[in-house]
Amino acid sequence: MLVSLGILLSRVAGFVRQKAIAHYLGDSLEADVFQAAFRIPNFLQNLFGEGALSASFIPVYVRLLASGDRAAADRVAGSVGALLALVCSGLVAVGVSLAPQFAALLSPGFEGDKAELTAHLLQIVFPGTGLLVLSSWCLGILNSHRRFLLSYAAPVVWNAAMIVALLGSAYRGGSADELVVALAWGSVLGSALQFAVQVPTVLGLAPGLRPWVLLRDPDVREVLRNFLPTLFARGVMQISSFVDGMVTSLLPEGTVAVFACAQTLYTLPVSLFGIAVTAAELPSLSAIGAGDAAAVAKLVERLNQGLGRIAFFVIPSAVAFLVVGDAIAAGLFQSGKFGADAVSETWAALAGSSVGMLAQTWGRLYASTFYALRDTRTPFLIAVVRVVASGALGLSMALYGPGFLGIDPRWGIAGLTLGSGLGGWVEYLLLRRTLEARIGSTGAPAGLVAKSWALAGVAGGVGLLLGRIDLPVLPGAVLVCAGFGAVYLGGAAAWGMPHIPARFRRSR
Repeated sequence: MLVSLGILLSRVAGFVRQKAIAHYLGDSLEADVFQAAFRIPNFLQNLFGEGALSASFIPVYVRLLASGDRAAADRVAGSVGALLALVCSGLVAVGVSLAPQFAALLSPGFEGDKAELTAHLLQIVFPGTGLLVLSSWCLGILNSHRRFLLSYAAPVVWNAAMIVALLGSAYRGGSADELVVALAWGSVLGSALQFAVQVPTVLGLAPGLRPWVLLRDPDVREVLRNFLPTLFARGVMQISSFVDGMVTSLLPEGTVAVFACAQTLYTLPVSLFGIAVTAAELPSLSAIGAGDAAAVAKLVERLNQGLGRIAFFVIPSAVAFLVVGDAIAAGLFQSGKFGADAVSETWAALAGSSVGMLAQTWGRLYASTFYALRDTRTPFLIAVVRVVASGALGLSMALYGPGFLGIDPRWGIAGLTLGSGLGGWVEYLLLRRTLEARIGSTGAPAGLVAKSWALAGVAGGVGLLLGRIDLPVLPGAVLVCAGFGAVYLGGAAAWGMPHIPARFRRSR
């Protein structure tokens, strides 16, 4: 609940930010440029921070805390933080100096002024990226101490800084170029604030923390040994995301901006339920580890419970995006320069993404189980397979699918997200099969999954009917979402599903 609440707060702030960007920039050239440059902080934060760092650092740190050796735990945390700061400083220096080359790599379809503006924005946002990575180091320490709310709510201040910068520039009558430059500087300021709000609590939890590089410490070396495979695994996944971004730059103008809006929506349930459950379970799974038969049975039980919890919330989210995604996208983004055509393209991207949503969230929990067992190699190898499958399918469907079907090339965005979703199923099935060979049968409760699909289907039908009522955009979206949610949650309560609190079932 705490992880979900923190993520919800940060995602709401992210929606407000994206709404403001869509209102002032729509699907313009400048919107494309900003979203292309904005991928850099997300890439490095996911690569070094929330992915590789959490998977390699948390299991070792939790083990030291559980053994009562707080001094060793603080020593490892300080050393990892110092190493991360050194690496980030080097990456920032390289990024600022090679910004034009990065711009060409990120967006090969951008030319002329568009490519030049992208490079300029990259030079601005790179320093803030290093602070975001250090913020993820704080997240690892806070999560290990089960302080989930602060670590996941901290991005609220990052989003707030960007919103204030954008509104301030718009109030002064800034041009589109000036608006995106203000957004970039707001991102840097927000990165510093996000790191700063977590530091006092981190120092309180780890009072013996010192920023010293201790490469000979056996615990630090274990973190580094685990870090490299997870870094490569996350790097492989980020390559997949980069390929998606590169493909959108080759599609008609505005596709990059539309894709960013669709990602903002798609990542909400993935983060709110998939990442939240995974983040909350990683310390617990790491504490169990692989031991005797009793430990393995407990590990399987914990894993299956997490899979069921994810399914209960992600299945209706996927159905909602597929069936009533147009109403959701319109209610959130349609205003100013973001018109009905952009809403339709956003829905198309959401529909393609919904195919792999459940597989992606389940796959994250399976990968975290491998990390808890201190196996970082297997998720990396499977991630390589996933990236190849997603890249081949997404690229072919995005670039050649519309021509084959005789439709507008702008609809290639749906093929791109569909290919990525199918690749997610490949990864999930391989992770599950490999893990079951080690610990036995796993999986979400079949009855729970079947009930979730059935209720989501009924709720989707109700949402479609409510969507036919002639209402303004925002009230119509609220009615559709409220009706969908009421039918699903009410049906789950009546069916006695375990993820509905007993108090809610009594008052339904």
